[in-house]
Amino acid sequence: MSKPIKVIAISGSLRTKSTNTGLLRYAQANAPAGVEITITDLKDLPFYNADLTEKPAAVQTLLAQLAEADALLLACPEYNYSIAPALKNALDWASREPNNALLSGKPLAIMGSGGGMGTARAQYHLRQVCVFLNLHPLNKPEVFCNAFANTFDQDGKLTDERIQGLIKEQLAALKAWTEQLQK
Repeated sequence: MSKPIKVIAISGSLRTKSTNTGLLRYAQANAPAGVEITITDLKDLPFYNADLTEKPAAVQTLLAQLAEADALLLACPEYNYSIAPALKNALDWASREPNNALLSGKPLAIMGSGGGMGTARAQYHLRQVCVFLNLHPLNKPEVFCNAFANTFDQDGKLTDERIQGLIKEQLAALKAWTEQLQK
């Protein structure tokens, strides 16, 4: 039996009832066989500051999780047509490790929940960041979710069957993409 694929899931939203975190909770509960998803918490992650001589505990935890990850799953909120600061900050911290070793070459999937077009603009902006970080985003299926179309309950739990199906498809594709890149 081969070892499971370890996926670290990061939500760019810090709200407890976040619909973006709701997407990750659904993904975690419905991961395909052979995939383990751990959702990391960014609430205590300080802004990146090169003047910090010692990494705070929240940074050490994030970096340790990323070191163990075979792949990433990012829930990307859209703030002012761009990436949420919490998500970008986590990537900034990780990218400062020697040779970008925690991110470079890793596969990832992107999903997001927001108004109107979901988080299309932010996801495409995130893909630009992935180029510099040498991350390998999965192209399809894309998961853009309108958070205000009865897609979630009041606690941020995903209830829309179409989006649930897309997430299952995306996770299966992420598993296959990760296996392909690990060869």
